[in-house]
Amino acid sequence: MRIPIIAGNWKMHKTPAQAADFTRALLPELASLDAAERVLCPPYLAIPAVAEALASHKGTTVKLGAQNVHTDLQGAFTGSISAPMLREMVEYVIVGHSEVRQYQGDTDAQINRKVKILLDHALKPILAVGESLAQRQAGQAETVVRDQIRADLEGVSADKLERIVVAYEPIWAIGTGLSATSAQANDIIGAIRHTLTELYGASVAQTVRIQYGGSVKPDNMREFMSQSEIDGALVGGASLNVADFVALVRLAIEAKNL
Repeated sequence: MRIPIIAGNWKMHKTPAQAADFTRALLPELASLDAAERVLCPPYLAIPAVAEALASHKGTTVKLGAQNVHTDLQGAFTGSISAPMLREMVEYVIVGHSEVRQYQGDTDAQINRKVKILLDHALKPILAVGESLAQRQAGQAETVVRDQIRADLEGVSADKLERIVVAYEPIWAIGTGLSATSAQANDIIGAIRHTLTELYGASVAQTVRIQYGGSVKPDNMREFMSQSEIDGALVGGASLNVADFVALVRLAIEAKNL
């Protein structure tokens, strides 16, 4: 069975001090819930504070991630962060999030470059894909997402695929209070896995963990995690509250009978 992975994307929330306090409050609550992988993705400035809080909590297996990375390793890119800078502190990095695609103009070619750079620097990409509301209403959701997977993984070898987590996040469900039904999410995630099978073969595709993201909350988490193809969640707002994040992890473990 694929180990569930619950990743909290804090987006532009929490100062370094707030992030450290939050992490110290969270870790004791997660201590017994280690059947699922847990990842915290704070803003860049808070990464050192969260790393310190994790290091001070002896024996924790909670992982640290970043929310984005630049396509180059160094250079005159004011305000940007590179893979070598992140490598010393984090294990995971989110790439392809719809907000980065929309507000920073990331193309599939750039996301593909980011995926490869992260893999080259022993970092694990959380690759986000998803369709807009207009694309879903036009019946294009599956085609859009399958095309994103093919483009974003172009040239990535099969032996590196197990280090990649895919997150299906329908754009229309991010921060809107709307969410796909569990059946809709499972169908698209099944299509993603089918695309991975076409690209890499069934045995490799079955090892890849695919999360759902988009207004995930404790009251709908069990339903999502009960679906056969869904291996976890990439969580926004609910990851900013200790009780909610703990509940999400617990529900994931219970739904997968771990």
